[in-house]
Amino acid sequence: QVRLVESGGGLVQAGGSLRLSCAASGPIFSNNAMGWYRQAPGKQRELVAVITTGGSTNYADSVKSRFTISGDNAKNMVYLQMNNLKPEDTAVYYCNARIRTGIIDRGRDYWGQGTQVTVSS
Repeated sequence: QVRLVESGGGLVQAGGSLRLSCAASGPIFSNNAMGWYRQAPGKQRELVAVITTGGSTNYADSVKSRFTISGDNAKNMVYLQMNNLKPEDTAVYYCNARIRTGIIDRGRDYWGQGTQVTVSS
């Protein structure tokens, strides 16, 4: 069974930094892309950043120039370096991966359990 496990969340003051990590494990045949989403109270889950196995990245406008996503394909890991954090970045951050578990598997999205990021003003 594929599992995604996040780490690195916590409480930080505005202007501070945090680094999130996510490790995917299990029967992974291929991993096309990994990314981070977040969900604040009362709001819908939104894309934060995504990176493909080829290294292409995409960011939400609200985090461009502050957040950096990176990945380690060999280890099936993805990281999110968050700098100059703002109170509006407060949310539960979820790791996401598009994974195939076998040659005949078309692949689907897998999610981590989420890690809380709280930015105080």
